[in-house]
Amino acid sequence: MGALTLEQLSFLKAHEVCRLATASKDATPHVVPLIYALDGEDIVLVTDYGTRKLSNLKENKRVALVVDDYRPNKAVMIQGECEIIESGKEYLRLLQILFDRFERYRTNPWGEGESPILKIRPVRVFSW
Repeated sequence: MGALTLEQLSFLKAHEVCRLATASKDATPHVVPLIYALDGEDIVLVTDYGTRKLSNLKENKRVALVVDDYRPNKAVMIQGECEIIESGKEYLRLLQILFDRFERYRTNPWGEGESPILKIRPVRVFSW
């Protein structure tokens, strides 16, 4: 087992929206909601070119994200490092994971070079 417990993985699989926090090299924070998929324990997201989050990630690969429920109050918060993947076999493999999870992506697909995929590897995990 890696950074996540089975209970935390189950919670993440039952949800699809996270709040991703990035920071620029001067530590200016930025938080956005995004849909995500799982690749084992890694979090897989997609973004567009020209976004603040992508700009931040190019300067600082450290991130935090949270997936939560308000009632009952439960959450998983992950601190980790993000890899930006723009093409190649890994890109196509992760793209298929996103297409498999989200109908909206299947009905409006894209390919290599159109939108970077973000792969977040958990380093520290907290839950409540």
